[in-house]
Amino acid sequence: MTYAGAVLAHGPGGHEGGSGDVVGTVVTLGGSALVGVVALAYVVAAVAERRRRGWPYVRAAMFVAGAAVLAFALSPRVDRFADASFSGHVAQHLLLAMLAPLGLVLGAPVTLALRTLPHRSAVGLGRLLRSRPVWVVTRPVVALTLSSGGLVLLYFTPLYDLTTRSQAVHVLVHLHMLLAGVLFAWVVAGPDPAPGRPGVPARLVVLGAAIAVHATVAQLLYAGLFVQVREPVAQLQAGGNLMYYGGDVIELMLALALLLTWRRTHEGPATVRSRGPAVEAGIRRTTRPSPPSRAGSPAG
Repeated sequence: MTYAGAVLAHGPGGHEGGSGDVVGTVVTLGGSALVGVVALAYVVAAVAERRRRGWPYVRAAMFVAGAAVLAFALSPRVDRFADASFSGHVAQHLLLAMLAPLGLVLGAPVTLALRTLPHRSAVGLGRLLRSRPVWVVTRPVVALTLSSGGLVLLYFTPLYDLTTRSQAVHVLVHLHMLLAGVLFAWVVAGPDPAPGRPGVPARLVVLGAAIAVHATVAQLLYAGLFVQVREPVAQLQAGGNLMYYGGDVIELMLALALLLTWRRTHEGPATVRSRGPAVEAGIRRTTRPSPPSRAGSPAG
């Protein structure tokens, strides 16, 4: 399954020459710039919301940290590292598909958007969240298939080899990694509203299945069994080890986030009460503080 010849670069830059390098650089810098714009918009909205009704610092910190990890994963330095070695590719995968999505999701960007968007836009977003396509995509089994299934498809079919020769495929695979990672983290432990989210036991089972698939893929990469990744043995072993242990750490962080979310939803109705466009659209939010009731107000 492996050979010790020339190292097959992760990215297509080394195979397409100058034009591939230029396209790759533009895509990388464009992606990082887009992440910066989104992070800035989040911070502006979070500051405004905190002044009006309050917004937890920890959520803002989580989102900014996730955006920073994502920007770092897309940076030219990490991209060159991923091009030069398979372990670099795995490191980029862990940052892009697992660690960055966890931070972004824990920042509750959808809840912030529901609070800060104009009423009509917020209602439209709420309706989109409870639409049939979103309901289907956010089924835990679907999220598991898109994330873990994508991992299997990448390493056990010629897809990985294709990413080394086609810039378009390379970019699409990265985009899938990120979106599938965000979807999975949102479905399992996201504080944002999700239509028909199952109970914690069901989500724990899905998370356990994802851990098992990830560990199995890592072990098969280490052993060079069944995989279609033409890299030197030492590179495969280094990548397999990094995927196994690095993936475990991030999955434990996801499990901890799930348990913390579970605990918060059991603290009482005051912590989960929600109002506004999300309720009008049938989506329940979890963090907006309740205004004092008239009955509880001091007599004027």
